[in-house]
Amino acid sequence: MIRQLIDKIQKTKAPICVGLDPMLSYIPEHVMKKAFEEFGETLEGAAEAIWLFNKEIVDHVYDLIPSVKPQIAMYEQFGIEGLKAYTKTVNYCQEKGLFVIGDAKRGDIGSTSAAYATAHIGQVKVGNKSFSAFGTDFLTVNPYLGTDGVKPFVDVCKEEDKGLFILVKTSNPSSGEFQDQLINGRPLYELVADKVVEWGADCMDGTYSNVGAVVGATYPEMSRILRKLMPNTYFLVPGYGAQGGTAEDLKPCFNEDGLGAIVNSSRGIIAAYKSEKYARFGGEHFGEASRQAVIDMVTDINRVL
Repeated sequence: MIRQLIDKIQKTKAPICVGLDPMLSYIPEHVMKKAFEEFGETLEGAAEAIWLFNKEIVDHVYDLIPSVKPQIAMYEQFGIEGLKAYTKTVNYCQEKGLFVIGDAKRGDIGSTSAAYATAHIGQVKVGNKSFSAFGTDFLTVNPYLGTDGVKPFVDVCKEEDKGLFILVKTSNPSSGEFQDQLINGRPLYELVADKVVEWGADCMDGTYSNVGAVVGATYPEMSRILRKLMPNTYFLVPGYGAQGGTAEDLKPCFNEDGLGAIVNSSRGIIAAYKSEKYARFGGEHFGEASRQAVIDMVTDINRVL
């Protein structure tokens, strides 16, 4: 799976993924109006609005990028109707040739982890048949519970040729409360990095493992350390743009060959029309604003690689 993603990154020359994390406040009035006219101001109407919003953005950017990353919480808040919109979004993106990174940050133990893995990247058996529930290509995983929590995901990853991105050093300001704490003289995030390498050793797909790591753009010195500790681990990098990470901050996440990382941007792209830089497009042309934001992001990142 990671080799397929790398091929797509090289083809598009765009080491990025678009975070499809829709909030109702991001959605232009004309899209909301259309959804509410059909379904009313209901959970179903909200889900229809985010689906229409996502579809318009994907239609404008799918030829420029290798992947998208929908954050499932943005859909779960609308209940079952939101999860239907999530599923439609995943399926539509894959139809457009995009790899889908399901951002669910799941993590538990035993049969619970196995069930999460089955739901998102595996196959669930119903009688004599098997079905893919959400069917994403990659899934983000929280390793806090250790190997008991991660191994079921790795097992399904190997069975189904799917990929994982395991939280190692996240981009949020309070991440250091736990992740930076020293254990026998080493910060916890380094110990987690060692385990990610261990978990990914049996999932190699060419140069890189199908078991990747989430490494935030907002801590470039730590990214540099982690890149050395995990030379064959692909990084999913949040924190660019709206969260403060710059292209220069991203550079340590990449290997010398220009590979090794894929950078996420969510509201900086999907809500681009709301920013001063892209205000000229207006709400009626929000998809075009997102396309220009993608072009600008790719240019910005490639200039430092």
